[in-house]
Amino acid sequence: MTKLKCMVFISGNGSNLKNILSNIESGFIKDVTIEYVVSDNKNANGIKHAKEHGIKVLYIDNNYKLISGLIKEMGIGLVILAGYMKIIPKDFMKMHDGIIINIHPSLLPKYKGLDTHKKVLDNGDNHHGASVHFATEELDSGPVIIQGVVKVNNNDDISSLRGKVHEVEYKILPLAIKWFSENIVSKHGDNYYYQGEKRTSPIILL
Repeated sequence: MTKLKCMVFISGNGSNLKNILSNIESGFIKDVTIEYVVSDNKNANGIKHAKEHGIKVLYIDNNYKLISGLIKEMGIGLVILAGYMKIIPKDFMKMHDGIIINIHPSLLPKYKGLDTHKKVLDNGDNHHGASVHFATEELDSGPVIIQGVVKVNNNDDISSLRGKVHEVEYKILPLAIKWFSENIVSKHGDNYYYQGEKRTSPIILL
C-alpha cells in the first residue's frame, strides 16, 4: 500500500508533532510518513523531534512557492498545521485546498485567532476544547472534522486550561490524520465528508 506523505508545520515546542510521531511508531496511524517539518522559527524547540527522527527541516521566510513546489514534487498528500502561528498566504491555501488540516485550541467557530483560553475564562464558559478542521483561505475557518471537549472548573486558569486542551489535542489530531489516511474523511468544495456522507457538524469526542 502506498504511504501517505505528510508535511508538518510548527512554530514552537512541537508537542503535537512529537505526539503524531509516537502514534505512527505505535501503529495507531498506519501507512503514513512525515517527509518534512516546516517552521517559521529557527529556534523552535520542536525541531529536535524532527531531527531525532531523521526528518528534513525547512525554515520558511514567506517563500511559500518553494513549499508548494515540494508538495507537488514529493507527492505530499497531507499538510498538518500543528501549532503554526504564522498566517499562511491565501493563494497557498487555495492551491492546496482539501489536503491541509489545522489544530486549533477552541471549539470552533468560537474564539478564532489567539488567546483562546483567556477568552473562555473572560466569558465564563462552562466548556472549552480543541478542533481539527480542514484549513481554508480564511483564518481558523473551514469544515471542522472533530472536536474534543473539556469542562471548565471554577479554579481553572489559563495554565490549567492550556494543559487540559493539550491533552485533548493529543487525542483528536492523530485520529483526524488516521481518518484522512484511510479515506474516511475528505473535503470536497466547502463540504466535509465522513465515510462518504456529508456532515454539517463535527464529530465530538467527550
